[in-house]
Amino acid sequence: MVKKILSFLIIGLCVLGMTGCFASDHTGASSAQEGQPQDSSLEPGGEQTVMCSIRVTAGDTVLDGVLYDNPTAEGFAEMLPLTVDMWDAVPDFARAFDLSERIAQKGTPGRQYGVGSLAYWDEDPSIALIYKESRKETIVPVVPIGKITSDVSLFEEYGGSITVEIAEDGDEASENRDMAKDGEAVYTANTKVWDVINDPAFGEYGRLIFPADRSINDNLTLGNVENILTWYSYVNPDRTVELANYLREQAASGEQIFYDIYTEEEKAADPAKEDTGLFFFRGTPKEKFAITNAGGGFAYVAAMHDSFPHALELSKKGYNAFALIYRPGAQTACEDLARAIAFIHENAEELEVDVSDYSLWGGSAGARMAAWLGSYGTAAFGEADYPKPGAVIMQYTGLSEVTGAEPPTYACVGTSDGIAYYGTMEDRIRQIRRQGTSAEIEVFERLPHGFGLGEGTVAEGWLDRAVRFWEDNMKK
Repeated sequence: MVKKILSFLIIGLCVLGMTGCFASDHTGASSAQEGQPQDSSLEPGGEQTVMCSIRVTAGDTVLDGVLYDNPTAEGFAEMLPLTVDMWDAVPDFARAFDLSERIAQKGTPGRQYGVGSLAYWDEDPSIALIYKESRKETIVPVVPIGKITSDVSLFEEYGGSITVEIAEDGDEASENRDMAKDGEAVYTANTKVWDVINDPAFGEYGRLIFPADRSINDNLTLGNVENILTWYSYVNPDRTVELANYLREQAASGEQIFYDIYTEEEKAADPAKEDTGLFFFRGTPKEKFAITNAGGGFAYVAAMHDSFPHALELSKKGYNAFALIYRPGAQTACEDLARAIAFIHENAEELEVDVSDYSLWGGSAGARMAAWLGSYGTAAFGEADYPKPGAVIMQYTGLSEVTGAEPPTYACVGTSDGIAYYGTMEDRIRQIRRQGTSAEIEVFERLPHGFGLGEGTVAEGWLDRAVRFWEDNMKK
């Protein structure tokens, strides 16, 4: 039977030449709870309210979704559960499945879509599932009834049958159904960065896992994150995938992995503070803590390469590690680090951390932040006067300033660093030593700027030595 939805969708895509009606749907996969608004600005009518959660099974893959609170969605919900065959509605754009009867209740039709959208066509009763972004709207009005909030890219290839059913409240599978079984990872190097950002497990803070101040292409994958990390080298795709899976596993298990450092009132007064916070990599309860600070030239925060890996490794050693997401800009970044130090001290009992002899870590611009807070203290940046760190760990930054109040300092850099001259760092370490303060530096031959953990390079293992330096300078 000729599918009317197919013909009308194709007409709509071919006839209309407008491109401004469909922007990238980067927020549609936010966490969905019944009775809560679901961001669907690309759907007719704008923001939609969620009626219920659904589960869609396609082969061996189980996907999360929601139905909107409108009459047509209610009519569809009454048909569930159902198992149907998918057919290719519009190649490289949408698949669809037929319904056995029309839905009596009619919602408000429109002509716009978002990736993952479920849309009802009444003429030949069908549900279309949009799996790939398009910049055309259809000429045929359809009714948005819901959205698949999981990654729908599998429908680019999958055209078999699917089962759609209501997800029961409290169903563990509904909460963690796309978590890997028996330790299998959810994300791979081919996972799109936006699918991680929009994963419901992360809620609103998923956007801070990757640089919030950088433009991220819709097709960028975890395996190619280096493309948005200007000034960095030796970005390890395997490490990126490990970190994304670790964060998701912790969040899905119920652990709080992200903490705001500013109040809602403070963020309302200064919206830039919305893009700040601490990602917590838990170690042993009551153990000492470290704050890792990524660089990015005070233009963006390269946490996925320059602070998350360090924090994860520190947590594996038993230390409680926090990775700071800060406002770009030297002054604001230091203010955010000072606030982070204050936040941890003020909430030490809840966080289960030992605040004595903590350490500050940083690479490039983040190293300057760590050094400045180590030298000047939190009071210089608007907070109460909290204890200075027991050690500062610095990577590849050409800071030359020495105040005479530096804490024990470890540094490392490569001889081929075109941004941070290793001689400048060596001279600073010598000055700190002359003050009678413990200081060490490692200089790695032919290593460029931004090598992170240095995995697979001559610098590999530097973090272990930096930890020993920190431990050696803890008060006994």
